[in-house]
Amino acid sequence: MKKHIVSLTEKQKKELQKIIRQGGETASVRNRAQVLLLSNQGRTDSDIANIMFMSWRAIAGIRRRYSEEGFEATLFDKARSGRPPTYTADDEAELTALACSEPPKGRERWTLELLQEAMKKRKGYEGIAKNTIRLLLKKTEQNLG
Repeated sequence: MKKHIVSLTEKQKKELQKIIRQGGETASVRNRAQVLLLSNQGRTDSDIANIMFMSWRAIAGIRRRYSEEGFEATLFDKARSGRPPTYTADDEAELTALACSEPPKGRERWTLELLQEAMKKRKGYEGIAKNTIRLLLKKTEQNLG
């Protein structure tokens, strides 16, 4: 006998069917939705595993999470903190303004090395790398050429 039984309300079934039909969610959310619907129909973990091309342990984990944490927690991952960004939007704006300004005397245009030197002279940017400058400018679609 199954340890964790999935019993969905009509509202939950409709929400899961909507997720599967319309998309817009990640593949993992759609897979969990499908597993919950199949579990609600009384299918075994091994049957669902064969249908979904997943391991039976993953199916059992989804069922367990549903019974312990609830519907929403099963479908959607918890927010992850991640590493905070090193440079803020203000820093990017400052770099962009510098890259759009006149280059130093004797130079036709800004280079990554010149931008790096100019940024290192400012407070808080002592350790900024050329690649970081490149990525920040790429993000703002700046072209040094």
